Amino acid sequence: MSQAAEHSPALTDRTQLLQSLDALREVDLIVIGGGASGLGVALDARLRGLSVLLLESRDFAGGTSSRATKLVHGGVRYLAQGNIGLVREALHERRALLNNAPHLAQPLAFIMPAYRPWEVPFYGTGLKIYDALAGAASLGRTRWLGRDSTLRELPGVNSRHLYGGVKYWDGQFDDARLALTLARTAAAQGALVLNYCPVIDILHEGGRVCGVRWQDALAPEGAPRTGQVRARCVVNATGVWVDDVRLLDDAARGQTMHPMVAPSQGVHLVVDRSFLPADHALLLPHTRDGRVLFAVPWLGHVILGTTDTPRDKVEREPRALAEETRFILNESAHVLARAPKADDVLSVWVGLRPLVRPDDQDGGNTKTISREHTVRISPSGLVTVTGGKWTTYRSMAEDVLSQCVQAGGLDALPACRTARFPLVGAPAPEQAATRLSVLPGLQGYGTEAPAVQALPGADVSLGLGLTEAMVRYAARHEYARCVEDVLARRHRMLFLNAALAHQAAPAVSSILQDEIGTDGRLGDFLALAEQYRCVPD
Repeated sequence: MSQAAEHSPALTDRTQLLQSLDALREVDLIVIGGGASGLGVALDARLRGLSVLLLESRDFAGGTSSRATKLVHGGVRYLAQGNIGLVREALHERRALLNNAPHLAQPLAFIMPAYRPWEVPFYGTGLKIYDALAGAASLGRTRWLGRDSTLRELPGVNSRHLYGGVKYWDGQFDDARLALTLARTAAAQGALVLNYCPVIDILHEGGRVCGVRWQDALAPEGAPRTGQVRARCVVNATGVWVDDVRLLDDAARGQTMHPMVAPSQGVHLVVDRSFLPADHALLLPHTRDGRVLFAVPWLGHVILGTTDTPRDKVEREPRALAEETRFILNESAHVLARAPKADDVLSVWVGLRPLVRPDDQDGGNTKTISREHTVRISPSGLVTVTGGKWTTYRSMAEDVLSQCVQAGGLDALPACRTARFPLVGAPAPEQAATRLSVLPGLQGYGTEAPAVQALPGADVSLGLGLTEAMVRYAARHEYARCVEDVLARRHRMLFLNAALAHQAAPAVSSILQDEIGTDGRLGDFLALAEQYRCVPD
C-alpha cells in the first residue's frame, strides 16, 4: 500500500470507548504509553493483524513527544560524534515519514553560518557525507554559500565577521499532531486507543506478565472506574516514565529495580518571526559549551533551542532553569542581527529526553549518552522501550515487535507494513500540503480539512488560525477532553504564544462545555499558560 490507505471511521466518543474497554477481556498486545514509541508500536501491530489496546495516562503526546524541536532529521551532531549507523537509519526514516504524512512533515533547508574561514569547507565536507548517507532518500543537495548568498538566503543573521555558510536539507513536522494522527490511524485500523486512562498495576500469572489494571482518570471524584485486561504481551513505552512501570513489574515479583533512564532536559524559546524572517532554519553547530543551537521557523514564529541539562527528577511539567534560558538568549545574540531579550520570548517550553542510562553512567553528563533506543525484556516478559527520537519512531516500533516475538510473547508475525502506509489525512503526492512556515491553519488536517470547515464556527477566529470549528472537531474526532489538549496539542497556540493562549482559553472552555459537558479544566490551563509565558530570571 503505497499512496492510499483505507481508513474506517475511528471510535473517538469517550463514553463508547470506555464501554468497549469495559467489555474487553483479552488482546494480543497492550501498549502502555501514547507518545511516539507507543503509538508507532500500536499501529505497526494492528497492521500485522494483532488485536491491540493502547492506554495513555494523560493526553497523546502529553509529555516529551509534543516538546521536540520539530525536526525530522538524521542528526548532524550524531554524525560529528561518529554514529554513522544512527544517522543513516534516521535519514531513511526521514523520507518515509515525509511520504506517509506530507500534511504534517515537509523538507526544510538549513544554513550553517560561518564566522571563521575554515568553517565553510570543514562543515561543507561533513554535510556532503550527510548527503551521501541519505542516498536516494536525500531531500536536497548541500551547497557552499558565499557571504552575500548567506545574507540573502538567511535574512536576520548576524553579518559581522560572516564569511559565508553551508546550506543543507532536513525536515520539519508538527510533533503533537503527528502523534494524534498515529493514534487515529491505529484506531481507524481497529486498535482501541484511550487517553486519560493510566495503568495502575501490572498483572502476573505464574511469574509472567499477563495483563494490566487500568483506571479512568476523568471519572467523577468519589466514583472511580477501573478494570483489567489480559494480554499475550505488554509493551512499556512510557518514555521518561518507563521506570515507574518497571517498578510495578519488579515490585510484584519482589525485585529491586535499577533505573534505566537518565533524563535530559531540553528548553525551547519561541520569539516573533521578525528575528529571523527567513524560510530557512539556522544551525550553529558548536556553541561555547559544545552544544548545537537551532533557530527554526515554525508556524509563523521562530524556535530557539535547545539545551541538554541532566535532571534527577521526572516531572510532568518540567520548568526551564534560568541558566538555560540565558544560554539560549546569549548564544542567539551571536548569530542573529537583532538579539532577542527575555521580554521578547512568547513561550518557553521544556521536554525531558528519555536517554538510556549506561551501566556506568552517574547522571552527570547526558550530552555523551547515545540517542539510540533500547529494548529490554524483564524476567516476567514485560517489554520496555525507551530512548530514540521521533524521526525513527517507525523503525523503533518494528524492533519492539521483533523483540516481542523473540521473547515468546507473540507468535511469528507478517511483514511490517508501515514503511509505505499513509496516515489519516495524508493527501496524494500531487496534492501535498504547503510548508509549515505559515500561520497555523487547515494544512495540518490534510484531506480532512473540508470536514473541519463544515462544522459550526468555521469563520469564528480564536487567534493564530484557530477557529471555533477546529475546537469542535478536536472534541468530536480528536479525543480532546481539556482546554490544554486543544491549545497545546490539537492546535499549538500554547507553544507559540502563551499570552494569547491564556486569552483564548475561556472561549475554548465554553465550546468544550457545549460539546462534552465540562469546562475542560479551565483553571488548570490558565495556571499552565502562566508557566509557559514566564522566562526565569
